[in-house]
Amino acid sequence: MSRLTEGLDPLPALAREPGEAAGEAYTAAVHRWQEAIDGLEEPLRRQCAALADDAAGRAVLDRVFAFSPFLSAIATADPAFTLRIFSEGADAGVRLARDELAAAVNGGSDGGPPTTDGLMRALRQARRRTALAIALADIAGAWRLDQVTAALSDFASEALRLACRHLLGEMAASGLITPGDPAQPDAGSGLVVLGMGKLGARELNYSSDVDLIVLYDDEAIASPRPDELQAAFVRLARGLVRIMQEATRDGYVMRMDLRLRPDPAATPLAVSVHAAETYYESLGQNWERAAMIKARPVAGDIEAGERFLAHLRPFMWRRHLDFAAIQDIHSIKRQINAHRGGQTLELDGHNVKLGRGGIREIEFFAQTQQLIWGGRDATVRQAPTREALHALATAGRVLPLVAVELGGAYELLRRVEHRLQMIDDQQTHSLPATAAGRARLARFMGYGGTDGPARFDGELLAALQLVERRFGELFQDAPELGRGAGDSTGPDGAATVGNLVFTGSDDDPDTLATLADLGFDNPVAVSGIIRGWHHGRYRAMRSARARELLTELTPTLLQSLAGTVHPSGALANFDSFLGRLPAGVQLFSMFAANPSLLSLVVDIMGDAPRLAETLSRNPGLIDAMLSGDFFAPPGDRAILESELAVLLKQAADYEDVLGIVRRWANERKFQVGVQVLRGRSVIDQAGRHYTHIAEAALNQLQPAVEAEFSRQHGHVPGGGFAIVAMGKLGSGELSPTSDIDLTFVYDAPPDVTASDGPKPLSPSHYYARFAQRVIAAITALTGDGRLYEIDMRLRPSGNAGPIASSLEAFTRYYGEAAWTWEHMALTQARALTGPDPLRRAIDHTIRQVLTRPRDGNTLRHDIADMRQRVARQHPPRGPWSPKYGAGGLMDLEFIAQFLMLAHGHAHAEVLGQGTADTFIRLGEAGVLPPATAQDLADTHRLWRAVQAILRLTMDRPFDPDAAPASVRTALTRATQSDSFDHLATRLSQATERARTVFMSLIGEPDDDAIKPNEEKKP
Repeated sequence: MSRLTEGLDPLPALAREPGEAAGEAYTAAVHRWQEAIDGLEEPLRRQCAALADDAAGRAVLDRVFAFSPFLSAIATADPAFTLRIFSEGADAGVRLARDELAAAVNGGSDGGPPTTDGLMRALRQARRRTALAIALADIAGAWRLDQVTAALSDFASEALRLACRHLLGEMAASGLITPGDPAQPDAGSGLVVLGMGKLGARELNYSSDVDLIVLYDDEAIASPRPDELQAAFVRLARGLVRIMQEATRDGYVMRMDLRLRPDPAATPLAVSVHAAETYYESLGQNWERAAMIKARPVAGDIEAGERFLAHLRPFMWRRHLDFAAIQDIHSIKRQINAHRGGQTLELDGHNVKLGRGGIREIEFFAQTQQLIWGGRDATVRQAPTREALHALATAGRVLPLVAVELGGAYELLRRVEHRLQMIDDQQTHSLPATAAGRARLARFMGYGGTDGPARFDGELLAALQLVERRFGELFQDAPELGRGAGDSTGPDGAATVGNLVFTGSDDDPDTLATLADLGFDNPVAVSGIIRGWHHGRYRAMRSARARELLTELTPTLLQSLAGTVHPSGALANFDSFLGRLPAGVQLFSMFAANPSLLSLVVDIMGDAPRLAETLSRNPGLIDAMLSGDFFAPPGDRAILESELAVLLKQAADYEDVLGIVRRWANERKFQVGVQVLRGRSVIDQAGRHYTHIAEAALNQLQPAVEAEFSRQHGHVPGGGFAIVAMGKLGSGELSPTSDIDLTFVYDAPPDVTASDGPKPLSPSHYYARFAQRVIAAITALTGDGRLYEIDMRLRPSGNAGPIASSLEAFTRYYGEAAWTWEHMALTQARALTGPDPLRRAIDHTIRQVLTRPRDGNTLRHDIADMRQRVARQHPPRGPWSPKYGAGGLMDLEFIAQFLMLAHGHAHAEVLGQGTADTFIRLGEAGVLPPATAQDLADTHRLWRAVQAILRLTMDRPFDPDAAPASVRTALTRATQSDSFDHLATRLSQATERARTVFMSLIGEPDDDAIKPNEEKKP
């Protein structure tokens, strides 16, 4: 009988179903084993024969060959070592691997220390042997679970110690550090390598990532070049990862995870002890306190590591916890448990570590209780999970029965985890997805007989359900996480969002699935963003209270974001908004107390990209949103100009003026946009408000630009400069995203040849340069955003014309050279700024042109030809094309412009601002039947309302079938329709009527001739 299985009950004989893959794998492994032992010397072959006669030993080897390609490969590659484990026991195997590793490290091929490649080879060979010895002891049942995990942990610690000593030796050889003992450069080195998680608690599993924090105490390091230490220890951390993790032909040692360090996305791989202490004392979170429970120094300067942990003891073990801290501890559990209520636990593919009822829930059960009670009772400060449960029960903090139950479940789940990882040395925690796969796992676990798989399933399911039940009883009376208006709830009143866990550094698989189900297209990125919030990366989350409040809000926030047009983009906007907040507690408290405010902010972030950009740049707008008059009309042009003028009195210089005008205009546009989004402003009102804001801004901006410009170039005596509004600004119909169409006109006495400043300019050059300054003032992009985009293509001669036209040239051009489409554009033109005489002269010119008699057939042909060219250049994208679709805004505007030009000479009263108002005037003048005029006006208002919502909410063509409910609701509300389907019907019918009117009045062009002048804007 082998020493490995001595005194143990033999495992049941291995039963295999005919034809299954395990049988084929087993046969192949046995064949390789036989080939391997045939080459051994006689004594070893006799040992092999004795092993074949030993039922217990043969059962262990059978399971290796049948179920673990990883262990089979190690065993058959090194049969002498494998036989030694059986004959002398697993302890002897582990000692032999350790001794051979020590010999390789202490005496390289030349008698000195090994090279990095030599160390890597020795560590990998030792790891394979150690893994085999421990696995055989585990499979045979020769070792308890704590022996198995301690042996795995001790090997990992030794490997890390040797690697760190090697890397520090290289640093010493380069002259960067001066060790006290060159043979042991890690002693007193100031390098601190903390083992976290299972390594720290000596509970490591077979193929787990090893969680480490790498620190350096620069006060303890003797170095002639202290300024280079940070970069050097970062290189050391990278070297450590390479030595341990890089896959070579000998395999790897262990996977490394350094993301438990303070704020891993913003800090280097190695962090100074001082920086780490500062982080934990000011920004450390409760989940990081929980992680530190298991921390221990495993390599480098052990004494420095102990000093660091001793310094953190007040952070880890708070003697008194306030209510907010306890609530945050509760939230750790409640994030994990956000999905409980009525769901059936299934074994197929279940994750025994992270899934419901899994290992993590047992660990968190113990850790949350330790966080609460450990500050006052040092006896519960135990790192290993089962020891912690026992200590909590002994201290009266956990019922003894609960501790026993959870300890038993922990044992079973950890052994299952080990078997899963033994198969292919993969970091997996998920059960096979099929009953047949689980039956194989059951046999690997030693469940024999025909009922073995069923017994395994039953025991495993019972353990998972027990853990889930006990975990659910934690903080049972605490309020549910993230409850708010509109939350979906399960039968027990708990939120049914799904898992939402953002503590730690790992992505929780169930959380990623929940985020995907909610509609986020990149769950990993979403999880990373929210973990960044918890790390206090932004000023708003620097306080523990802010993070606690945000934890409570996160499920409701994510549910709300999921209902927006693009959830991931909405979250990115919200993240940008948080990044600019000076503080978070007050705002998050407002969100918690006022769910409608959070709902409004989420609607903006998700459904209105332009408004989201404004709010992100100026989070102070939140205060305005809470004011009673936020949804009141913003006032007419005179009120707005007066308001802006008062603000501009605070300006210290020209740059201040530009900033104030931008902030004011963008905030006012934001206010109107929110009113439109929420249906508090009809589109005609909103168009006027947007127009009045632009008018006020331009009227206040032009004098400021002139004052700045005159410092160099003075003024043109007797001259004047006017901004002529064209397009939607001219007609008073600006939309949320409109650019502004402008033309610049100046006038100067004929006898004035130059301006009167230090650098005089001729009038034409003066006003051309001044116009460029005005454009720059309007369009320059600053930290406050851009005031407006400008389109100058409607000026005389289009892009080929001068940037500013004299009044004489303006009058002559429109009287003699302008195209029909330029006369159409002139129907929306009006002088906006400048001296009164100049404005009156410009408006007089415009009226003269518009009231000129015209040939109706020529006019009709030109407009039909124009519409045809536009249709070719901008084909409509389906029926939801407000501007270019047949019967849409362009058809309606062309109808109005055609009728104004055709009848303006006889009915000058039809001229004026606003397309819808023009139709009403045309009806009153008898040019159109009143009913037709009213219908066209209503259709124009309907399409403008649709266009306004789509421009606020969409950055791609609108697809009604794929549109989120929030956008459909906004469209329905803005158009005062009974339902979205009702709106679709209204649009279809109104569009058809409008197109009919267009064809009856204008129709198709008589020929396909397209006139030149393509550079002009049609």
